[in-house]
Amino acid sequence: MAKSRYLFFPDHDDAGTRLDQFLFLSMKDLSRTVLRKVIDLGGVHVGGRRLRRCSYPVKKGEKVEVFLDSGPLDAFSLSEKDIVFRDPYLLALAKPSGVETQPTPARYRGTLYEALLRFLHNPYRPHDRPELGMVQRLDRETSGIMVFSIHPRAHRGLTGTFSERRVHKVYLALVAGCPEPKQGEFRSLLARKRSTNLMTSVEKGGKEAITRYRVVEGGAEASLVEVEILTGRSHQIRVHFAEAGHPILGDTRYGGTRRLGEHEVPRQMLHAWRLDFRHPVGEEKLELEASPPEDMARLMRALGG
Repeated sequence: MAKSRYLFFPDHDDAGTRLDQFLFLSMKDLSRTVLRKVIDLGGVHVGGRRLRRCSYPVKKGEKVEVFLDSGPLDAFSLSEKDIVFRDPYLLALAKPSGVETQPTPARYRGTLYEALLRFLHNPYRPHDRPELGMVQRLDRETSGIMVFSIHPRAHRGLTGTFSERRVHKVYLALVAGCPEPKQGEFRSLLARKRSTNLMTSVEKGGKEAITRYRVVEGGAEASLVEVEILTGRSHQIRVHFAEAGHPILGDTRYGGTRRLGEHEVPRQMLHAWRLDFRHPVGEEKLELEASPPEDMARLMRALGG
């Protein structure tokens, strides 16, 4: 399903109809089964609030909004294989591509945040909400390492580590062409362009963004680049490489191609590879790493010949 928003106002004859039935009668192009899944994911808002109950009886005149995205209708769930590190205070995981980090209008269930709450839930204490602190975000199509605080003693310390830039963040990216020089730095002020909702470098009024890179393996068609970000601006890596004439493969919003030779590029080839920082409670040095997923590894092998 493409991203879209639908708006309805039940009339007198609709009053008392189940929410899923009302939407089925209002949206002929979607089955009732699909609409039930959309409701369960959290894509339906009634009266301005998310409502995940199919049996809710709609009322005359109340606003019913349906938000659809292009993601799967089956909710994402975490498993032990996704966990990179865990102790009583922190949990680090390898985020798959295609999963939203935080809830959106189109979904709550199946976002990384909600999946992590389910993963941490203690079935023997069903009314206790897990402690969870989120200090970073990755775009939906970006894969890689993320760390969360899961104990009150770690929340403030981990937040300070990230906000004060005491964390070393390294990404891997497949970009078009071969950047010259093969090692360098991008530095600009980034701001959102209202007409396109995309980030862009501006002369004034933006926020400072610093990106360092090193070409690991270069080629005429594409290169594997190791990237270090000293700031954490939205779309920072994507914008800097696009503006340098080397957009990330698959990143169509910023000019990236969907093909590498005879290989299809299924998504933007950006992966959060490493996080190095001191533990917010024990203060020991942590070096956390997530291997590139198979879709990116396959293109890396193709690049290497």
